Amino acid sequence: MVSPASQELQVHVRFFAPPPQLRRYFTTYYYMEFSGSAAQPVVDHTHPEWANLRFFSRNAPFAEGSDGTKVSGPKFNATGPSSRTMRFHLLPPARMWGVGLLPLGWAKYVGLDARDLADTMVDGLAHPAYASFAPLAQNLFGPEPDLDAELARITRHFLARDPAPVADEARILAIHSALIDPEVHNVSQLVERSGVNQRTLERISHRVFGFSPKLLLRRQRFLRSVAHFVADPAHNWIESLDSQYHDQSQFVRDFKAFMGMTPRKYAALDKPILGAFMAARARLAGRAVQGLDSPQGGSA
Repeated sequence: MVSPASQELQVHVRFFAPPPQLRRYFTTYYYMEFSGSAAQPVVDHTHPEWANLRFFSRNAPFAEGSDGTKVSGPKFNATGPSSRTMRFHLLPPARMWGVGLLPLGWAKYVGLDARDLADTMVDGLAHPAYASFAPLAQNLFGPEPDLDAELARITRHFLARDPAPVADEARILAIHSALIDPEVHNVSQLVERSGVNQRTLERISHRVFGFSPKLLLRRQRFLRSVAHFVADPAHNWIESLDSQYHDQSQFVRDFKAFMGMTPRKYAALDKPILGAFMAARARLAGRAVQGLDSPQGGSA
């Protein structure tokens, strides 16, 4: 059912590729503008994704994690790598810049154990893990909207950071490349394709990717199914299932684990923000969800 609030919401989305020397750290930079006359907040849900930094100029949303964590109106909303949905309430008008951190980007710019911040959502200005991004959050927006100037500030912030290479960079990239390969079905194949032993794979997966290799592979097949569903609105869930699923019941179990609801219930929900975002991302950045981006980032 489409809510009256979402009918009155207009969403404008743009994607920007970081400069070549930064591209392997980020999915994309993305800009969203929300306008309309909705009297009540619009509600939507995220999918599992890599870490994101989201900066708001006004009317930042109220957000709620699947564990009940609530963050109300932060100018800087930071999320770690996620395996579960997060629900948010947004009242237009609002402007937002987002920065999606690939696993290598997490290792470089956050550097803490991703497992400790996985499935978390915090006020980035209040949490020490994200303190290095505070100058960007505080200075990103000028007195008037100016996309070119704002994009330049984001780029300058990351170009100014330590240029030293990341520890285990080659291994992180190898694991990431193997992880997004739909022909890799299990941890043994992930070990073989990435060229690292299982102990190293487990260590790097938890430290940089946020989850165990087994959960990461489950998340990938789920996200591929979601992307197939979004790519063709005429599809139903059965037609969108990734080839790694043995049957529909296995997919339903994964869906409940990742989204906290059944596919049928989710399909019936209004998705005024994420629907527009995913459609634009598939068209402009090449993939509907950032979890499917390559180690070289999205192609904006």
